[in-house]
Amino acid sequence: MVRLLVLAIALASVLPATGRGYLIAQSVSNAAIFLLFLLNGLRLPRTEVLRGISHWQFLLPLTVWCFGAMAVAGKGFASVVDSTLPPTVALGLLYLGALPSTVQSATAYSSLAGGNVANSVIAAALLNILGVFVTVPIISLLGGGAGISLGADGLLKVALILVLPFAIGQLLQNRAKGWIVAHRDIVTWMDRISIAVAVYVAFSGAVSQGLWSKVGLGDWAVLLAVVTGFLLLGFGGSWLCSRLLGLNRPDRIAFLFAGAHKSVAMGAPLAAVLFPPAVAGMVLLPLLTYHLLQLVVSAPLANVLARDPNVG
Repeated sequence: MVRLLVLAIALASVLPATGRGYLIAQSVSNAAIFLLFLLNGLRLPRTEVLRGISHWQFLLPLTVWCFGAMAVAGKGFASVVDSTLPPTVALGLLYLGALPSTVQSATAYSSLAGGNVANSVIAAALLNILGVFVTVPIISLLGGGAGISLGADGLLKVALILVLPFAIGQLLQNRAKGWIVAHRDIVTWMDRISIAVAVYVAFSGAVSQGLWSKVGLGDWAVLLAVVTGFLLLGFGGSWLCSRLLGLNRPDRIAFLFAGAHKSVAMGAPLAAVLFPPAVAGMVLLPLLTYHLLQLVVSAPLANVLARDPNVG
């Protein structure tokens, strides 16, 4: 996935879609996003979702942390760098904070660290479902509408491209389950390509508007420092919250990775739908930086937690 994202960014930098080509690429991206959320609806078992809702002592604080504390932190970081970074990149920090957790990586690292995998899977699934409905209002509320194409048309676009395919997937789940299981590798690649297409289209719009001239080396240094601070807050705050809640160690580990990770699988398609072309690529810069850093940090952290039960 990381290689595909790098390839999409490089291709958009060298050969951005412009003019009529951009309109075609945007249509392809919308279709790919529709497919991505249709597959998400097909894969997330309704029984697991309903069972997970009953574990509210774990899920409710995690939801508040993910969409509340992290979103407010994103707003705070955005305010700090608002006069230093381009406004759309600063807005990306708020956007980053309001996104749900990852599904695959949070679950994988939780398993590696000895966490409660069942809770991790259910939490990630529920957070992503909630993300479809609550991320947009959170950004609109905390961001004051800056750079966000909402209104009736924007909400209709979100509903048609994100909510509708997910609902269709849930309705067709029983019929399509066998095909999804039998073609898991194909489905995974369809996921990844859909995300890469969304990133390419978003970055094409930003490159056409002078992305690389607007974001200099000094800006990248500031962005890296701020995202690193955000990452430390995400992991440290999640671990501390799980301790204050009195969760057992496996649940604490599940809370840690679900609470600290942010989903590019949700973030890239949503940015392509939510923001104008000139804004989407800039807004994604903090998320893509955070995504790369969370993978770099999670592997050694999971190994430490697995080896030493006394950590934390």
